[in-house]
Formats: sequence, structure tokens, C-alpha cells
Amino acid sequence: MTVLTRWEPFREIQQEMKRMQQDMGRLFERWVGNERNWPGLGVLYPPINLREDDDFVYAEAELPGQKLSDLEISVAAENQLTLKGKREPAAPENLEWHRQERGFGRFERTIALPVAVDTANIDARLENGVLAIKMAKTPAAKPRKIVVKAE
Repeated sequence: MTVLTRWEPFREIQQEMKRMQQDMGRLFERWVGNERNWPGLGVLYPPINLREDDDFVYAEAELPGQKLSDLEISVAAENQLTLKGKREPAAPENLEWHRQERGFGRFERTIALPVAVDTANIDARLENGVLAIKMAKTPAAKPRKIVVKAE
């Protein structure tokens, strides 16, 4: 009697891939905890909002608990905004942590601005944990009204 079996050329590869996926899941659970509770992996710090009008570019960054003395703000090449700083731990080291989702330590974030800004005309304020930066556009970056002549 002849027995027919279905030919599945990729079955072994699929089984190995599934086993590897399960192993990676166990590895991440061991190091990070339950994957459903991962606190926003891939989120950049600090979160920044960027907008503009005809004359200015505005940036806002959330920096809760940040001290002004721990911040450094710079603009390079007229369109690269960099925020550097240091976040201190929220509590003394001798406490037992039960959950820690807010990180601490040094951070640096550089973003490209949509237009060139005048580096001599930048205003930055830190109020209630929000850093607000107002940057004047260079004259070349401002919209220019064109007068149309008729004959």
C-alpha cells in the first residue's frame, strides 16, 4: 500500500523561525518584562513639537523636573537645533524601586529645522516643565511678497 504525504518544502524553516521567535520573546521578557508593559520603546527624549509662521520657528520640548542649569541649547548651520541635558534620578539610590519608567542620565537630541534661522535672534524659556524656543527666520527664509506689474 502506498501512502501519499503532502510535500511541504518550507516546513522545517517555518518551524525553526517559530522556535526562534519564541526564544526571542522569552529573552525580551527576561530583560524588559512583559512586552505589554514596555514603556514606549523607540520614543525619543525629549519629545519636541515644531511649528512655524511667516517670521518665526517655534519648538516646544517637554522636560518635567528639568533645571535650567542642566540644559544646553544650540543651533548649528542655521537649521540644526540641539538640546543637551542631564536628568537626575527621581529618588535617592537607597530606595527599593518597584517600577521605573522615567529614565535619567544624559540626553542629546538634534532635529533639523524646516528653514534657516537667525542664530542671534533666539529666545528660550523654561516654564512648568516645558521648554519654549522662539527662533527668528533669516530674511532669505521669510516669504517674500512679489509685486505683479501690469502693462
